[in-house]
Amino acid sequence: MRKIRSSKKFLGYGFLLLSAGPAWATPSVQGQSGYISMPNAVVEKDGTFSAGYSYDRPYSSIWVTSTVLPFLQLTGRYVGISGVRAFEGAADGYGSGYGRNKDKVIDAKLQLLPEGEWMPALAVGATDVLGTQLFKGQYAVATKTFGAARNVELSVGTGLRRPDGVFAGARWTPVAAPRWSLVAEYDANDYKNDYRADQTAAGTRDKGPALGVEYRWGWLGAQVARHRDHFSANAYVSIPFSEREFLPKLLEPAAFAPKDAPAQVSIAEWQKDTRHGAVLVQALARQNFRNIRVELDGGTLKLSLTNNRISNVGRAVGRATRTALALAPRGTQAIHVTYTRFEQPVATYEFFDLGRLSDYFTGLVGREAFLQTVLVRYATPADKLADEPGLLAAMREDDGALGVRVNQEGEMVQLRSEDRESNRFRLAPRASFFFNDPSGALRYELAAVSNFDRRLGEGLYFNSALKLNLLENVSSVTQPSNSLLPHVRSDIAEYKRGGRFKINRALLNKYMTLDERLYARASAGFYEEMYRGFGGQVLYLPKDARWATDLTVDALEQRGFKGLFDKRDYRTVTALGALHYRLPYDMTVTARAGRFLARDEGVRLEFKRRFRSGVEIGAWYTKTNGRDITSPGTPADPYNDKGVFLSVPLNIMLLSDTQASAGFAISPWTRDVGQMVASPGDLYEVMEDVRRDLTTVDGLGNFAERKDEQDHPAVTPPLAGMPSPWPAFRWRVQQSVSASPTLPQWGKGAVLAGGAVLAGAAFDKPVDRFVARHEGARALHSWGNVGKAMPLVLAGAAGASVAFGDARMRNIGIISLQSIAASAGVSTLAKRLVRRARPGDGQGAWSRTGNGGDSSFPSNHATVAFAAVTPFAQEYDAPWLYGLAAIGAMGRVADRQHWVSDVVAGGVAGYAMGSWLWKAQRDDSRSQFAVLPGARSLSVSWSTDY
Repeated sequence: MRKIRSSKKFLGYGFLLLSAGPAWATPSVQGQSGYISMPNAVVEKDGTFSAGYSYDRPYSSIWVTSTVLPFLQLTGRYVGISGVRAFEGAADGYGSGYGRNKDKVIDAKLQLLPEGEWMPALAVGATDVLGTQLFKGQYAVATKTFGAARNVELSVGTGLRRPDGVFAGARWTPVAAPRWSLVAEYDANDYKNDYRADQTAAGTRDKGPALGVEYRWGWLGAQVARHRDHFSANAYVSIPFSEREFLPKLLEPAAFAPKDAPAQVSIAEWQKDTRHGAVLVQALARQNFRNIRVELDGGTLKLSLTNNRISNVGRAVGRATRTALALAPRGTQAIHVTYTRFEQPVATYEFFDLGRLSDYFTGLVGREAFLQTVLVRYATPADKLADEPGLLAAMREDDGALGVRVNQEGEMVQLRSEDRESNRFRLAPRASFFFNDPSGALRYELAAVSNFDRRLGEGLYFNSALKLNLLENVSSVTQPSNSLLPHVRSDIAEYKRGGRFKINRALLNKYMTLDERLYARASAGFYEEMYRGFGGQVLYLPKDARWATDLTVDALEQRGFKGLFDKRDYRTVTALGALHYRLPYDMTVTARAGRFLARDEGVRLEFKRRFRSGVEIGAWYTKTNGRDITSPGTPADPYNDKGVFLSVPLNIMLLSDTQASAGFAISPWTRDVGQMVASPGDLYEVMEDVRRDLTTVDGLGNFAERKDEQDHPAVTPPLAGMPSPWPAFRWRVQQSVSASPTLPQWGKGAVLAGGAVLAGAAFDKPVDRFVARHEGARALHSWGNVGKAMPLVLAGAAGASVAFGDARMRNIGIISLQSIAASAGVSTLAKRLVRRARPGDGQGAWSRTGNGGDSSFPSNHATVAFAAVTPFAQEYDAPWLYGLAAIGAMGRVADRQHWVSDVVAGGVAGYAMGSWLWKAQRDDSRSQFAVLPGARSLSVSWSTDY
């Protein structure tokens, strides 16, 4: 059962679709780019998001497709099958209101090669990769365009199951009528093998040709096609999320104009009369700045503030700085602006040359010259500015008026009030939709939601939300939950039946800055409709790094169905540690591990891609020990929580800037496994956008809003793709070959290694007899488990050093991973040649086994362990790492999986490989390759001498 959740409501900007430029999306009736029913090898432009509806008897599909990476296209479909009712024959009429059968389908297409001058584009794809897999299939396809105008496209491919066998397609777009196209294909789907085809029109369909006509207008497109005995239709909209915005900001308020400033006063007069500072605060408040603090420290004017409307931090700081420059006292030498979130300092901008600052605003100097007088850095607790009672008393209370706002911040209509201290009230409509319940395919909830937020002190806020249900049919779901886990989410219908008026949230939130880039939150109260309790979160943001980590712990009690002050008996403590890591293409992967709502323990992986427009598309998958066996889960294959989400910043579709967004998620809504409580205020989400703006290029963003800088990388960041691995691979191969041992060195090493192995062989039988006599001992069993896990732990540590270490550690981590791979290959080959029996086989120390892949000599675990630690031990002079590897390796002896000589041989092989590659690649003075993410840049370089 699925739910689509909406945090904001889209406005009806239909004219956007008509004013856009030409779109080249060519989706088939399945949503993937292609022809009519067959795919091609084309992957639409990076960031393209398409949604549509198609009908191809007997299938109707609501589909969405997104090019989540320049080479990867994903499609989600909600397919109805005419002629087949779902839940037929179920007891007690279960599912009688659901109607025809409906299935959720996920498709994927991976472009292996883009089209070249002579070579075609090549792609592979899979249909219905998850779930029921009623439409499962795989295919490979090649596509080439021809003609001077590249207006003729031909494709040929082959598939397994769907499509079944060879297929082909063609498209011709007349040069004189570029909005129109004619399409033709050979449909290779074997419809007679489809799900219950004998009961639907699919049973009457055969493979064969189809012809169609397409029309495209801006973002809109449609297709009508004729098959052998019926017509199909497809209509869609394609939106380029890779664009910065879709509308010019015609209604954006102008920045503060210096001509509106009063006459400047001296520093002494400013400090004597607080009304001068009050003028500055009020000027900033009128530009949507909040939590404004002002301090004049000698010749430095310091500001601390946030902005609740402007989406780019650099642009917000630019407007604040422009205002401060105009209203600063005469003799001011520097301006410092600290940007905050919930009054916690995040980023500080220091301007040392106010003359050059003014010239930059007016266009008299360029950005590079201006940057010489600016310092952009992470804020520290020392950047906090205290309240000044005299300054606050001098200000007029002329803000916070309650009024009706129409078409603002993504709301069609709202009643709203907000003052300069972020005290706000808002009343607006909300809609939620629930799909795929057996009692009815669509459930909905329309409500009026009132939010009231009040600042109680520095970083201390009261946040509340009241909801009045106006119209809903979720409460008519009568089928009780059959979940065997605690009902942490599956009783949602009971909550909807509990009452029309509810307290959804009533929380005290305290935000704190513990140290530079170390933040904390403490919360207590009603978290959400279903839970109340208390807890907190700690977030660490490392400097000049691509990762962040946080820990969240909450003690929770389940609220009652009425949604007021009643409660239920269920109590739990959730604890989740999270690691967030930024990848190329502005992707972020998050791993959360710990205890979930139903007391199940496991890991939740989240992936999301952010496009240039700020739109984010993502998915999550949770694996816990909850063992949810409710359908489609089984005891052998329990259900795991999963879902997808889309977040759209509304500023890309409005005529003025806003921080509001529309958020949608498709996820199970009657599942209990892998669930989390709604966060009172996730610190990573709070800080993520500020951190991204701070570390993008120079950190200034659209600071001066100059027309001549709109194409600057800081204003319009280029796509940071994956650097080619071949220069690094070539360099490392070159270095390794040049440092390979000489023949005498090989001979000496072989003698030493042979001697060590023979010495180990002397202990084979005595040690194995001892272990056999104590085989059931708990200590030996535990030691064996350590030996089994050690290679994975050490390989993971090497990978972590690549991901999170500095330049030196990243290089050693790469060498370690290379050593693991190379030595494991050597060890595996030796196993197949020697074929020595394991001690547990009971055949003797020198017996051979028929299974070379599972033979005893040498020990792969020992090989990998020593290969992993050797580069680090030698680089950082840490011989104790060899002891760690030896403890793990001997665990294999304790488990009777290897003889002592197996472990010695494996350790020697791993040590030799690690030493060789470390000596070859640690010194890159002759040849260098580096991928170095900086505070505001990503540099890639490679150089060598021949």
